[in-house]
Amino acid sequence: MGEHQAFYERISEHRFAPTEHTRGPWEAGSQHAGPPAALLGRAMEERPGARTDMRLARMTYEIVRPVPIRPLEVTTTVLRAGRGVELVEAALAPEDGAPVMFARGLRVRTLAEPGPAVAEGPQMPSPGETAETPFFAVPWDVGYHTSMETRFTEGTFREQGPGTCWMRMRMPLVAGEEIRPLDRVLVAADSGNGISNVLDFERHVFVNADLTVHLHRHPAGEWVCVEARTSVDPAGIGLADARLHDEKGPIGRSAQSLFVAPR
Repeated sequence: MGEHQAFYERISEHRFAPTEHTRGPWEAGSQHAGPPAALLGRAMEERPGARTDMRLARMTYEIVRPVPIRPLEVTTTVLRAGRGVELVEAALAPEDGAPVMFARGLRVRTLAEPGPAVAEGPQMPSPGETAETPFFAVPWDVGYHTSMETRFTEGTFREQGPGTCWMRMRMPLVAGEEIRPLDRVLVAADSGNGISNVLDFERHVFVNADLTVHLHRHPAGEWVCVEARTSVDPAGIGLADARLHDEKGPIGRSAQSLFVAPR
């Protein structure tokens, strides 16, 4: 499983050292975008002075370049503060370079007293009803593919077409720190294009340059379900669109713009 038992180790308040568990499937020196998305989401939600009566409802990520597996610094800026909503920006950068990933989060004020709850969408079969499903072949022993538990109820990583997959973190986002509900959904949401791949992994790359996640509810429990569909235009531009669920029902949606090209 690897020497470290977390995706990151905290160096200081805003600096983190990625472990081998963040490694993605495309390059040995680059992270899967799920763990850094969760790191930026946590920074936007838990920055010093953040209002406790607000919650992230939408996060949009721009992946400027591959996120390296070396120490990174997180910075946050409040772009707009209002009574009901605020807009926060976070950036992730190596110590000696420009940011490699940006995030903008819309935080919405929550009600002091519970209001009506309305959610539409199918109830997914529970993760306990299916066996663990292996990832597609990856040329290194330890990485994101070994750090997430995956159970498909539709499709597999090795099949082409729509897929529905339950995902669970095997370890904390940051060593020695509790896993937050937001960590669980953001670590998983960036996997939609892999879950619903429509092309041969060995002949094509289909990587996402962005990720947008909308949440009307943060997940409850350890499992997050990604119900994904991918569409690709002959020009080489694709979209992976997914419904997100937990074991209680729908929690939101995610979308990824894809760069598609032959290897």
